[in-house]
Amino acid sequence: MSIDPNPEECDATTDDRSTTAGPTKPPSPAIFLYFPGMNRILIFLLLLAVNSRAQVNPQQVSIARDSFGVPHIFAPTDAEVAYGLAWAHAEDDFETLQLVVLSGKALLGSGLGRKGAEADYVIKLLRIRQTVEEQWPTLSPDFLALINGYVQGLNAYANKHPQEVKYKKAFPFNAKEYMTAVVFSVSLFCGVDAVLPQILGGKVATIPGFNPQGSNAFAMNSSRTTSGETFLAINAHQPQEGPVAFYEAHLQSEEGWNMLGGLFPGGCLIFHGTNENLGWAHTVNYQDKVDVFQLEMNPANSNEYKFDGQWMRLEEDKAKLKVKGIPVTVGKKIYWSKYGATLKTKKGVFAIRVPATMDIKALEQWYRMNKAKNFTEFYKALSMTSLPMFNIIYADRYDTIFYISNGKMPRRNPDPQYNWKSTVPGNSAATLWTEFKTVNELPQYINPASGYLFNTNHSPFLATDTKYNLAANKFDKADGYELYHNNRSQRVTELINGDKVDYNYFKRIKFDQQLPSQLQYPYGIDSMLNLPATDYPALKDVISSLQAWDKKATADSKGAAVFLLVYEYVKQKLGGQPARQLTKAEAIETYQYVQDYMLQHFGKTDLVLGDIQKLVRGNEVRPAWGLPDVLTAIYTEPYKNGMRKVNSGDAYICFVRYPKNGGLPIIESVNTFGASMHPSSPHYKDQLDLYQQQRTKPMTLDKAEILRKAERVYHPGE
Repeated sequence: MSIDPNPEECDATTDDRSTTAGPTKPPSPAIFLYFPGMNRILIFLLLLAVNSRAQVNPQQVSIARDSFGVPHIFAPTDAEVAYGLAWAHAEDDFETLQLVVLSGKALLGSGLGRKGAEADYVIKLLRIRQTVEEQWPTLSPDFLALINGYVQGLNAYANKHPQEVKYKKAFPFNAKEYMTAVVFSVSLFCGVDAVLPQILGGKVATIPGFNPQGSNAFAMNSSRTTSGETFLAINAHQPQEGPVAFYEAHLQSEEGWNMLGGLFPGGCLIFHGTNENLGWAHTVNYQDKVDVFQLEMNPANSNEYKFDGQWMRLEEDKAKLKVKGIPVTVGKKIYWSKYGATLKTKKGVFAIRVPATMDIKALEQWYRMNKAKNFTEFYKALSMTSLPMFNIIYADRYDTIFYISNGKMPRRNPDPQYNWKSTVPGNSAATLWTEFKTVNELPQYINPASGYLFNTNHSPFLATDTKYNLAANKFDKADGYELYHNNRSQRVTELINGDKVDYNYFKRIKFDQQLPSQLQYPYGIDSMLNLPATDYPALKDVISSLQAWDKKATADSKGAAVFLLVYEYVKQKLGGQPARQLTKAEAIETYQYVQDYMLQHFGKTDLVLGDIQKLVRGNEVRPAWGLPDVLTAIYTEPYKNGMRKVNSGDAYICFVRYPKNGGLPIIESVNTFGASMHPSSPHYKDQLDLYQQQRTKPMTLDKAEILRKAERVYHPGE
């Protein structure tokens, strides 16, 4: 059974649609003989364009599964490798990939109902597909070949396994739909999901599970390591399951691509990891990535706004939304102004301007980063400034370490009358930015004399030893860079002193479960720590547990158990308010809540963290270590019987050592659960023991070693 395209759901054109047909032979170079007067460069570009849509032969692709089920993809070309990655990932988590596909078609509503339709509305509001169409000719032929290979792989898997297709409108899909999904996902990371609710007063839904919490990244060069090696730690803090949970893979072609690391579902390449020569880690950064403008509307015409003294008409369209359970298409008006997507509310008319939705080359930039052989090539890739966010901590075999607070930063009007972190007037060209800063204008370090760089989602001006940090006042205040420490960054400064570091200590920094001596949470609990327990005998046990706590987030800690409940209660009670200390009355109220909660759900207050906080995979429930904003960060949600289930935090972890005498990097990694989302698979939770014990598994980029030890080697479709 094959999955036939529905003409009403697919583009009218089919030149970029992938199928599962056999390989297409590229045009012969003899074309030059038939058109002797044609510019040879033009002909070459035409050949590349044709090849970018060539059909992949699955027999050219090998998938080697190691003992943990991690896929290592080998093929002659990058496009064929991408095909193999799509196939392997579909074997492990096809249901999640289908949600990515639906988002690219703006059909999440057809699969998920109202919440999915809200995401479809945002895609249409931001004109993401239109931008993809407009900028499509700017994508490079080799990158087009890559994404077409990936799309072919997913379509082929859907054709081969129709019984696994949960959402019938998902397939077939094409490369432009794929790119729409990518741009939408990146825009969410850049804060669109936070800004729209502020304007509309609701909460826009995305694919279920999106909840970025941060990450850790560390690099040290030979001046700081006892072995003379260069170290890199890649540590994502993401949901452990769902559309933004990291999947580990190794991609190797004969076109110079040999990269291992993590990617999200729908990724056709590695987002962060290492190749033979260099690697990098991403952490989320929080500079100002979205601007909000209030339009000055015409009292006589609700569809006209003033711009430079003239009334301009809003562009009006209708988003047609398909919602599961509703038999008719739902229409919702959408508006567009010079500033971008525009929304009418009771408080006024507002427009949002989002750099992430103005450039579709973020994935292509990642591709160039994947294939860079040295720092010069890597920096050239960064110079595209198409990746609109993410800190980057970099290390390589040549003993170079580097950090940049990356972003696609607008060149905003520096006039102090404009508060770019708030709402800006949308009535003048003075606020309508149209240019972006170059990469060398962003905060960055290369080989500081301290010998180390790190980021834990804190300030780029606190990235290394105090003597070598950048000065914040030398950068544009309108960019909105972070200026603060968080608990993790403060703890790193306590752990790194003037001594050289051996590899085991480097790993211990990442696996540290200690909060800093001075807590950096927005709401201070000094009043709780100073409350005399003897004055409140009914609360004595919980007060004593917290006050005797050593601030370690271990599963056997009583103090950590109390603190977890304190954290959740205070977050719910004060969340959104300015940072401040709890009052004495609030301290007593919070202790009372903790005691009542423990007695209600557990019948006692003599509890440790692991009694309340659980790591759940299928039918297995285990005590979990970690707390919000420790280096082994853990975030939770209500589970059952008063317990809380880990839903995000410390996730994909990868350590890389670049030997001082050359050779392939030495790699070890661990993911929270395993490579597969199928409970029947042996790789559904085979990394869970390692993760809980803070241990890792060895990984390699050596093809011969991988094939020698592989548990299974096969071609897609076999």
